[in-house]
Amino acid sequence: MAQLKIPVGAEDHAQGPENAETVLVEYGDYECPYCGEAYPIVKQVQEHFGDRLRFVFRNFPLAELHPHAEAAAETAEFAGANGKFWEMHDLLYENQRAMSKKLFARLTEELELPAGEYERALAGGELTKRVRDDFRGGVRSGVNGTPTFFINGQRHDGSYEFYALVAAVEEALDQ
Repeated sequence: MAQLKIPVGAEDHAQGPENAETVLVEYGDYECPYCGEAYPIVKQVQEHFGDRLRFVFRNFPLAELHPHAEAAAETAEFAGANGKFWEMHDLLYENQRAMSKKLFARLTEELELPAGEYERALAGGELTKRVRDDFRGGVRSGVNGTPTFFINGQRHDGSYEFYALVAAVEEALDQ
């Protein structure tokens, strides 16, 4: 079974307590339809486990399949640099079928992020490094598609359906 090669750290986008009993890491692509299916399931899993679970999201845009995936990840990173990563993360998945530069600009405005800075950051490639670092870390960890989940550092090769993820997290909690 593949292991997470890049440990969860302070620079990760995470929800839940740092000392949670279990850490669920997702490598995701905002334009991937399977990630879109997994999005509400992950929310349910988080609600189910509460403070016993820490959820981490890392970018893994499959740009050759999804033409807006990298720009979406960079948009989320821009929001993160302005303290609104999770709000943008959720809005991107909730608007997944409308992916476009126009959508990214609208969501940036909706979250009251500095539009001029956003355009400069995209044009200057400032956000690309973080997205590519996540991607490379995923490759090193054996990620070859999205979504890919790791539970306490071990790749979850089962289904991402609610009961399958809950069972896998519960198994990790029992160890």
